Amino acid sequence: MKFDTPAGETPIDRLTVVGRAHPRVEGKLKTTGTARYAAEHDVGPDLTYGWILGAAIAKGRIDRIDATRARAAPGVRAVVTHENAGPTGTGEFYVQRVLAGPVVDHYHQAVAVVVADTFEQARAAAALIRVGYARAPGRFDLAAQKPSAPLAPKEAFGGPPETIVGNFDSAFADAAVTVDQRYTVPDQAHAMMEPHATIARWDGDRLTCWTSIQQLAWGTRDLGRIIGTPKENIRLLSPFIGGGFGGKGTTQSDLALAAIAARVVGRPVKLVLQRPLMFNNTIHRPRTIQRVRLGAGKDGRLVAIGHDSWSGNLAGGRTEAATIPTRLLYHGENRLLRRYLATLDLAEGNAMRAPGEAPGMMALEIAMDELAEKLGMDPVALRIANDTQVDPEKPGRRFSTRPFGAGAQAGDERPRREATVGLLRIDLRIVGDAQCDRV
Repeated sequence: MKFDTPAGETPIDRLTVVGRAHPRVEGKLKTTGTARYAAEHDVGPDLTYGWILGAAIAKGRIDRIDATRARAAPGVRAVVTHENAGPTGTGEFYVQRVLAGPVVDHYHQAVAVVVADTFEQARAAAALIRVGYARAPGRFDLAAQKPSAPLAPKEAFGGPPETIVGNFDSAFADAAVTVDQRYTVPDQAHAMMEPHATIARWDGDRLTCWTSIQQLAWGTRDLGRIIGTPKENIRLLSPFIGGGFGGKGTTQSDLALAAIAARVVGRPVKLVLQRPLMFNNTIHRPRTIQRVRLGAGKDGRLVAIGHDSWSGNLAGGRTEAATIPTRLLYHGENRLLRRYLATLDLAEGNAMRAPGEAPGMMALEIAMDELAEKLGMDPVALRIANDTQVDPEKPGRRFSTRPFGAGAQAGDERPRREATVGLLRIDLRIVGDAQCDRV
């Protein structure tokens, strides 16, 4: 999308909505407990319940699944595995397979879904299933795979994996003051209050799902790809989400497996991920290892910016685009930014609140603080000195608006702001504003 002429006044400019208090239309429903979330809808007396059995190995193959006792258990309608689920694919945005078999891609990947008349019957029957595995060596440690990790492929999200402007190596070597540091961020899992949950019901060849999902259009598209159903035949209902943060962006295992199980048993199926399975049957923010190099003159002006980031994912997965903010945030004529992607046998890494920006900003901003300390310079003044009103990678392209400097100046004027990093504390916690509330 390109805007090359003034937009004129808009409703946002008139502040008829933004900046004013408004009663939330769903506020009463939520505060009185009458809002119905994904697992709380009444779809009729023939509702059944699913329970997922996760893989007990981290990598390998399934040799056999003995579900004889489980199928004979009270109330059990079906035990769904790769042997009777029908053909399954993968989504467009998420690439991990929702059902293992015969290959196990990662630990706790769903191996079976038990469907029964009650939740307790499904859970009890799942304990009767016996699965034989052939273990295989896996790749689980990003640090071990880092030396051989290639540059990431070009992706639809996150921009190019490598950008080069000027001559970074020469400028960094000649800089009066430099910072060269490594930063790591561990794997981080969503733990929203409402677990991933779906009720799926088929009416002929049409599917209706009550689910907890943030992107309905993407969800219908991806669910259709996974279960082999035209997206026009799928209806997703998600009036309330009990926490998402990017972790319920599109179709994940609860939605796909509920739809598959409901098709097998011919009844509606409610499937709620038990909390332990949320760590390996949904997406997470993958671990990153980052190297940030900054070179500046004695006046604090950046002359060289280097940012390398390594992350890992399943084959076909995306990088954690940690270099995104570095591409745009600060002035610097010589720039070298690269993202590397290792293949790991872990659950898929994908969007989590501020994907890329959160770990990337952490590394870049700590490096800026360390540069300010080396320079003996106020860290806010350092940032203002390196503000830019043009795209640093394409200086001929100006930002339409960028009040970064004004915002930094406003922060600089807050009472009791310390120019030395780390001096403001509440109890033992380092904070950025001495006036913040205790937690």
